[in-house]
Amino acid sequence: MRGEFVTVDTPTTQTEPADFDAFWAETLDETRQHPLGVTIEPHPTRLTAIDVFEVTFAGFGGTQIRAWLRVPHGATAPLPGLVQFFGYGNGRGHALRDLRWAAAGYAHLVVDARGQGHGDTDDDHPDGGPSAGGFLTRGLRSPHEYYYRRVYADAVRAVEALRSLDLVDASRVGVVGASQGGGIALAMAGLVPDLAVAIIQAPFLSELNRAAELSSEAPYALLTQYFADRRLDRAAALDTLRYFDAVNHAKRANAPAILSTGLRDGVTPPASVLPAFTAYGGEKHIVLWPDNGHEAGGDLDEENALEFAAARLRP
Repeated sequence: MRGEFVTVDTPTTQTEPADFDAFWAETLDETRQHPLGVTIEPHPTRLTAIDVFEVTFAGFGGTQIRAWLRVPHGATAPLPGLVQFFGYGNGRGHALRDLRWAAAGYAHLVVDARGQGHGDTDDDHPDGGPSAGGFLTRGLRSPHEYYYRRVYADAVRAVEALRSLDLVDASRVGVVGASQGGGIALAMAGLVPDLAVAIIQAPFLSELNRAAELSSEAPYALLTQYFADRRLDRAAALDTLRYFDAVNHAKRANAPAILSTGLRDGVTPPASVLPAFTAYGGEKHIVLWPDNGHEAGGDLDEENALEFAAARLRP
């Protein structure tokens, strides 16, 4: 492994709603009222070693979520799989983006975050209520209206979609993500009880009760703006965020996990990331990069991720 695994003990200050589990059970039950409806179509490229497919499936409210599936060319045996989520404002991007996991022998599903740029999935569900001009504050007045309720439900369905494919060994499926994608991956480790691995870099959406105080940079700065604009709504917004905080999801996680973060990160400060790692319920390893920011270990993190996944998913 690159870098050094360290011991971290940073307790959270976040609290957990009494109906946390009931809320998420209700959300996923509602989402599953719509048939998963996975479609998969070959997508032509000039690649000779990797096959690319266009995938759709039904997310929250039946919205058609788009993803790319990349697999080693001609693969027929059951493959281990990884679902990848991307950073704030991003989606699945171009069909040729990030070929590393497929080249290493995995079925690699890269998923849109509904409504976000570099993706092709609309957010066709009304948010309700005012926002401070970004996804982080959409629908904050209620956990049922909040934007990330839909995103997290979509992500659970993405795991289910990948597991449904004949090409994939459903028992060897994990999640991977950085920044917003890392926060979503952490939430999936709590919401999907039998993931095989979780690979997380500089996770967003953690320690959300303090995030606006810890970071003056976007996207957390949107919370500051929301609180400033809507002085009387702060308490309700903070209550909403408790249902989506990766810290509370991490407590329920049991998949082997590797996490990394830069100790000079101003976007997702270590004081927001380390409580999520401390709370994580399963086998866990963390690498800290003392001189790095939001990029954390960069390519060295990617090396670690490949090694960590190979030891557990056996591509």
